[in-house]
Amino acid sequence: MITDRLLRVLILADYNTRVVMFGTVMLGVAGGVVGVFLLLRRRALLADAVSHAALPGVAAAFMLIMAFGGNPRSLPLLLLGALVSGLLGMGCVLFISRFTRLSQDAALGIVLSVFFGFGIVLLGIIQRMRGAPAAGLNSFIYGRTASMIRSDALLIGTAALVVLVLTVVLFKEFRLFTFDPGFAAGDGWPVQRLDALLMTLVVSVTVIGLQAVGIILVIAILVLPPATARFWTDRLSVLVLLSALIGATGAYVGTALSASIPRMPAGAAIVVSHGALFVLSMLFGTVRGIVHELFARRRLARTTLKQNLLRALYECEEAGDVHSAETQWTYLMHTRGWSIRELKHAVRLLRLDQAVYRSPEGQWLFTESGRVQAARVTRNHRLWEVYLLEHADTATAHVDQGADFIEHVLGDALVAELEKAVPRFGKVVPNSVHVIGTRGKRA
Repeated sequence: MITDRLLRVLILADYNTRVVMFGTVMLGVAGGVVGVFLLLRRRALLADAVSHAALPGVAAAFMLIMAFGGNPRSLPLLLLGALVSGLLGMGCVLFISRFTRLSQDAALGIVLSVFFGFGIVLLGIIQRMRGAPAAGLNSFIYGRTASMIRSDALLIGTAALVVLVLTVVLFKEFRLFTFDPGFAAGDGWPVQRLDALLMTLVVSVTVIGLQAVGIILVIAILVLPPATARFWTDRLSVLVLLSALIGATGAYVGTALSASIPRMPAGAAIVVSHGALFVLSMLFGTVRGIVHELFARRRLARTTLKQNLLRALYECEEAGDVHSAETQWTYLMHTRGWSIRELKHAVRLLRLDQAVYRSPEGQWLFTESGRVQAARVTRNHRLWEVYLLEHADTATAHVDQGADFIEHVLGDALVAELEKAVPRFGKVVPNSVHVIGTRGKRA
């Protein structure tokens, strides 16, 4: 039964489903796009304060409409009141942060609690008003997606479209002052106006989201999509597109689940869907995902272990120290401080790379390719040592330790820069001269 209903929802067979789906998906797209800049500017909790600050605006608009004999259930008028109140709440947060010694998180807490408490007081007054059909106002706290009608969906879609157009038109400006507001201000950009416009867009998305997910959960529409997309890319343009796609997907899945399962709150289902996408991205994201990070650390640990053994063998061969098979392992463990288990693991990795082989006498010797690798690793280590000593004012006792820390992540571009800074190295690997000894002394 639920499967058949879910299929009808997914193919948008019902008119009401199409209306609700359009409104929630447009909201998800707008929230995902604007939320990227909100997240990058570290103002995610501002949306929470704005959403709570919108409640007294809804209640006050309801009371004013009643007083003038209008339709108190007019969604555009109620959202207009929420917009004014949300902008006022945002202004209060910025005012407190700028002109007092209180931190922004304290300002957010003050505005959130005071405005929300005032809204609850106004709702209590409305409940006692004669002839006031006030029951519908409580839905702004938890959302009322299922009761969305065509005019409501069109209002949400229009507002979301305006937000998207403004974001696309001002994308270059938003990008500049998001990452470097100081440079933007020095270059003559109206940073304060851009910031105010961006916060206005945030308030707008927050207000139109009240209809779908309510005051309490609307922050998820602005925070979860960009936070989820952050695990997949570092490019801002891709991040914005991916965040919009994730916002739309979460809204679509949540709405479908709500329509398929009886008594499933749509707003909560949308947020849970976004939360599921966030967890999956956090685990398997290709840029910052946990699994990706674990494999990257494992690869770096293996590379470090192999390069350390290559350098130890190369320096031993370079110095002319010949060890028997019995004493070679003891020497290597003493040089690097390895355990027998770590040394066996390092040798096994080098054998898999065909960098070393075992001689008939039992010693571990370089292959042709292994010698090239070892020479390059040793040279990069010494190149970095010389740079630290001559150009970074590093104490001699700490030079070798610093080189050990960074040499395993030196790329070709950085090596080229080091060669320019230390021209005497040229392009030739030193064969017999250890420029800086293993204890940080000149040979």
